[in-house]
Amino acid sequence: METKLTKLLNIKYPIIQAPMFLVSNVDMVKEAMNGGIAGCIPALNYRTLDELRAALKALKAAKPEGGSFGFNLIVNKSNVKYKGQLEVICEEGCDFIITSLGSPEETIKQAHKVGIKVFCDVTDLKFAQKVEYLSADAIIAVNNEAGGHRGNLSPEELIKELSTNCKIPVISAGGVGCKADIDRMLSYGAEGVSVGSPFIASVEANVTEEYKQACVEYGADDIVMTERISGTPCTVINTPYVQKIGTKQTWLESVLNKNKKLKKWVKMIRFSIGMNATKNAATKATYKTVWVAGPSIEHTNEILPTKEIINRLVN
Repeated sequence: METKLTKLLNIKYPIIQAPMFLVSNVDMVKEAMNGGIAGCIPALNYRTLDELRAALKALKAAKPEGGSFGFNLIVNKSNVKYKGQLEVICEEGCDFIITSLGSPEETIKQAHKVGIKVFCDVTDLKFAQKVEYLSADAIIAVNNEAGGHRGNLSPEELIKELSTNCKIPVISAGGVGCKADIDRMLSYGAEGVSVGSPFIASVEANVTEEYKQACVEYGADDIVMTERISGTPCTVINTPYVQKIGTKQTWLESVLNKNKKLKKWVKMIRFSIGMNATKNAATKATYKTVWVAGPSIEHTNEILPTKEIINRLVN
C-alpha cells in the first residue's frame, strides 16, 4: 500500500488516525504508530500548554522507527490558544500539523522553519488551491461522509476534482470503515485516508463505555445532522435524546442569527453550550447523549484495541 502519503510520513499504510475532539489521546497515537499508521491529536484536547508539551514529549519518546505523529490546530481567531499551541508544537517538534477552520499561512510558515509538514482541511477546490499556493504539504479533503463537521461533496467528486487540479497529495477524510473503503478512495485518486469514527470504539479511547458501545450498536442509517452543537451542521448518533431536542436551531437562535450585530455572539454561546454537552456525554454517564460520529461506524461491531482496528482496515 505504498503511496505518496506513506513516503511523506514514512509509514507502512496510507492511513492517518484522525484527530478527534475529546477522543484522541497519547495511548491511541502510540498504538497507531506501532500499527504502521500515523496518529493525530487535537491540540485543544489539552487544557494547558504544559499538558500539550508533555504529550509531545511522550509521543517523541515512544515513537518507533518508521512511526509518525501530528497535532491538529484550529487556526481561526476564535481559538485564543492557537499562537501558544503553535509555538509549543514547533519548539518540541512533531512530524505534521493538520490545520482546520481558517488560514494556515502562519502555521505553514512557522512549521516549515523547523521541518514540520502541514496538511490542511479543505472542502472545495477554491480553498485547496489557496493552501497549495501557501506551500501546504498535502490536502485533507473533507467529504460529505465525514463525521463531525463535514463537507458537501461526495468522496468521488471531491477527490477527483482536487487530485486533477492540485499537485500536492490529496488525503480523503470521511466514509472509511473497512479495507474496501480505502481501496475506493485510492481508486478516485487519493494518496491516503484520514479515519476517525472507527477508533472511537477502541480500548484506548478516553470516552465512556456507553459512547463506545453506541458506535457498535448504531450504524450508518442512525447518523443525523444537527445544528444544536456549534450552530454549524455536525453529524451525531440519533439517540433518543437527540430525537427529543431536535436537530434544528431554536426559533430564537434562528431570529438572532439573522441579526448582523448579534450573530457572532449567538454562535459563540451555542458553540460553548454544545461543546459542554458533547464533553459531558463523552466523558461521564449522562442522559444527555450527544455523541459525535460518522457513518463509517457501520463497520464497527465490537470494542477493540487500536491495533486490531488497524488490522481490520488494512486486511
